[in-house]
Amino acid sequence: MRHLLWITVAIIVLPLFEFASAHAAGVHCRPISERIGNDPGCWIIADQPVGNLTKPQTFWYLDAYPTRALAEAAKGAHGAVVESLGKQWLLSIEDDGWRAPAGGERIAQIGPLPVTAGEAYTAQYMEAVFNPGMTAPTHVHSGPEAWYTLTGETCLETPDGVQIGRAGGQYVIVPGGLPMHLTATGKEQRQALVLILHDSTKPASTLVSYWTPKGLCKN
Repeated sequence: MRHLLWITVAIIVLPLFEFASAHAAGVHCRPISERIGNDPGCWIIADQPVGNLTKPQTFWYLDAYPTRALAEAAKGAHGAVVESLGKQWLLSIEDDGWRAPAGGERIAQIGPLPVTAGEAYTAQYMEAVFNPGMTAPTHVHSGPEAWYTLTGETCLETPDGVQIGRAGGQYVIVPGGLPMHLTATGKEQRQALVLILHDSTKPASTLVSYWTPKGLCKN
């Protein structure tokens, strides 16, 4: 009986321990194909090679189209079409002042994003859906990261301090090579489109342990 009791306890406790460990470690970004239903988390929705960028800064453009076909027709060489958060998006990496072909609605122009002129980049786009209190583990990117927040609020801590990204607020831009720790704050679910414009020869994201956040982001 004692043996059976320990087995029962293990069956109950182990999943709880795994859940707690995963929560403590933070949310890792995974391919959208692994998503079940409307699970919250960080979901990779596109990887779009951009090629060599000729200037030391560039911009991220977000345009919404009524249909995917119209968005595909408007897409340029540096664009990606994705369906996310109830919209058909044309997401583009272009120079300052770029205009998308007619038929869509300009939602945002985010930048300037600092890059290295002459280097090849890839745009990794993600749909981030975090419930209040969810975190991402401490990590670094091989290029700038930017967010467009539709709902909710996110606190980002780096060695340079704290940035708050919220719907209708200032866009968050983090240069490559800067370690960061993210926490969904406030009372509303955070929904955002995220760009990592990374060096094509390096991983988009890398977990790091050489910097420890001070815990400045609290829900």
